[in-house]
Amino acid sequence: MTLSLPIEAEANELLSRDGFALLLAMMLDQQVPFEKAFNSPYQLALRLGHEPTAEEIAGFDPDALAAIFAERPALHRFPRAMAARAQELARVVVDRYDGDASALWAGAADGAELRSRLSELPGYGAYKAQITIALLGKQLGVQPDGWREAAGHFGEAGSHYSVADIRDDASLAAVRSHKKAMKQRRAAAAS
Repeated sequence: MTLSLPIEAEANELLSRDGFALLLAMMLDQQVPFEKAFNSPYQLALRLGHEPTAEEIAGFDPDALAAIFAERPALHRFPRAMAARAQELARVVVDRYDGDASALWAGAADGAELRSRLSELPGYGAYKAQITIALLGKQLGVQPDGWREAAGHFGEAGSHYSVADIRDDASLAAVRSHKKAMKQRRAAAAS
């Protein structure tokens, strides 16, 4: 299956076939627009002149990688910090999954184990793990037993809560509307 996020077609293709690129995009999806986070692995590949492996990123010179992340336009709002986190992520993929990020979900016995594995990744917390499970299940057909439960409310069919539910501009607008409403409710509750 191929993702159909409203980003560059080549970025969708990369994220669909390369588990490390997908994990990297999910990791980068914080404090930047969704489009930037999910295009950045493709932009990194363009800057390097090839699609990097987890092994390559894990072994990259940290300052050189930070400089690549910082090239304009920067791959993230915090390029140095995210370059370092990308290396941490790559090292986990290399050390635990022999460099094959898709082995993280392919080897999970069920949704609970997949959530546990994802939660241990640098830059991933409980919600990011759940959103990743929902994205894998809803858009890439990775559906181990109990995946919807492991994804929490993000796994609900027909929802518009996260990137897992984005397939086009209309669904992106629905997700953004939901997030705006949630933010307004939190602000109202806090005042």
